[in-house]
Amino acid sequence: MGVFIGVLGPVEAWDAAGSVISLKGPRHREVLARLVAARGRVVPVELLAADLWEDPPQGAIGAIRTFVGALRRALEPDRPPRTPPRLIVTVGTGYSLRAAPDAVDAWRFERAVEAQERPAALLPLLDSALALWRGPAYSDFTDALWADPERARLAELRSRAVERRGQALLELGRAAEAVPDLDAHAHAHPWREEAWRLLALALYRAGRQADALAVLRRARSALAEQLGLDPGPGLRELEADILRQADRLDAPADPAARVWASATAAHDRAAPGARLRLEATVGLMRGLAVTGADGLLAAREHRAAAVEAAEELGDAELTARVIGAYDVPANWPRSDDPAQAARIVAAAERSLALLPGDTAPGVRARLLATVAVESRGTASPRARAAALEAERIARGLDDPALLAFALNGRYMQTFETTGLSGSRDAIGAEILDLAVRHGLPNFEVLGRLIRLQSAAAVADFTAGDEHAAHLDRLAERHDRPLVPVFTTWYRALRLAEDPQAPFTAKEAAYRAAAAPLDSAGMPGLSEGLASLAPLALRTRHDRAPEPEDPDRFGPYRPWALPLLLLAAGRRDEAAEAVRAVPDPPHDLLAEALWALLARAALPLGDRAALRRAHAALLPAAGELAGAASGLISLGPVSGIIAEITAVPGLAPQ
Repeated sequence: MGVFIGVLGPVEAWDAAGSVISLKGPRHREVLARLVAARGRVVPVELLAADLWEDPPQGAIGAIRTFVGALRRALEPDRPPRTPPRLIVTVGTGYSLRAAPDAVDAWRFERAVEAQERPAALLPLLDSALALWRGPAYSDFTDALWADPERARLAELRSRAVERRGQALLELGRAAEAVPDLDAHAHAHPWREEAWRLLALALYRAGRQADALAVLRRARSALAEQLGLDPGPGLRELEADILRQADRLDAPADPAARVWASATAAHDRAAPGARLRLEATVGLMRGLAVTGADGLLAAREHRAAAVEAAEELGDAELTARVIGAYDVPANWPRSDDPAQAARIVAAAERSLALLPGDTAPGVRARLLATVAVESRGTASPRARAAALEAERIARGLDDPALLAFALNGRYMQTFETTGLSGSRDAIGAEILDLAVRHGLPNFEVLGRLIRLQSAAAVADFTAGDEHAAHLDRLAERHDRPLVPVFTTWYRALRLAEDPQAPFTAKEAAYRAAAAPLDSAGMPGLSEGLASLAPLALRTRHDRAPEPEDPDRFGPYRPWALPLLLLAAGRRDEAAEAVRAVPDPPHDLLAEALWALLARAALPLGDRAALRRAHAALLPAAGELAGAASGLISLGPVSGIIAEITAVPGLAPQ
């Protein structure tokens, strides 16, 4: 039916396109709200009358039937005459709302709060669920006695959702991220001891012991002043544990940290030589790189320093081992630090030229794969040749990890045209098979991510959902905090392509997905994406873009600018901007950027730009524009091509 009903705020309804449905007057909305509150149960018409009026007037039941008839026409406008309603059905002398579980925001919210998922999978669910709230539940019926129990129940569920989210962040080792929302929640609900406990624990784990104790003192004061109670045993025990810095308060990784410190000290004593230390450093950086944020940034810096130090020693084979040992899987084909990547590529090429003829072929293959991976997005013929040669060598060796790394290089060089998601999916499937059979969790994540993106490209969301669920489990099992960044964005894309979801929910999902980008340590992914996503979403749904500073689009500015100028009524400037738009980089967002160019060129009638976009998009005619990224979509490429070819007098070549 494509209708979405919202009661987490003012009572509203939206159609499949996200447009607001007129629900007539307040009595109509109250009838609908009362049926939502019944959660599928039948509400007798006499009870409806008693709920709507303190003293039901004569003719109240007839009025209710009129309200229900108007609601049916508004919510099911395409229902043929004399066919039974499917949404608000008559049962005996009453009515029941027979909406799908995800077609009502309160119902969808409750399912997410009650979900039994591990922290990595639960966190994005709760973020999306909390984003559904537009204000207090049933906010336009604050005086209705029938709404009080449901309003209280939903408020309790919302508090539980905030606390479950805080607990999930703590279990994922992200204590500092949990503090702001828990702080606001505890002060808004000072009687909730669990809120104070989680806030104090998050502060302690974030290294803020004094603030944690101050929070517990505020909790004691709030409970005494408002309820005349002392803190319960949970808060009292936490305060005592903080004062003595009890080990049990530490994040689960702390025991491992003690082992780490001991092992690294032993390594320093036993292996003082520069060569051994350089190779060991790269091993550390491989592990650090998958932690995200500061760890990823530090890994890149120390890796580059290790390569430079190895070259200074003048040992080509050592340099080759130091470069090739950093086989951290790479999924995003836009470099986080292009200048540093170019230096790594140059060092790898120098090493290849200096290696003696009897060097092990695996060492050469790793250097070649490094050239391919670090040359991502450059469309370099040399990088593509290096990828193919690395794969050829690796297939002749009994080294699954090397073959997976070489295939990673192949993947990074599979963007010469649009529409290659099928080729990338085949590479992802082979990487995944190798990883599962040989216990390579980092490459298992890579294979799944490639396959998730490829499934999204062709709108195979059943397969995409399965890969996303596997990825969340892998992230939790192997402590890979960057993985949920991608699965959260995929789920925002998934919702954006759901015709039944309201537009407001789609916007909220993208806002929630954008929140962790700044701290993820992946500027090649994050720069400009928080602005590009809403522009793509609004363009996809034929809505004008919101006013935005073009510079906030970062590398995507040339493709966003014409649409922003058009929306501002600056048609001549938009036409000039379209003529200046370059070809997009060869990466996962190429189709999206070509689609943005086409969307700007169509109202301007710029035939040259339309011919460019048509030629570029034609190989991707069976895909969703941009969905190969697993991040955004501008809808079916075939539809954009059809619009271009329908322009009078245009003959795309």
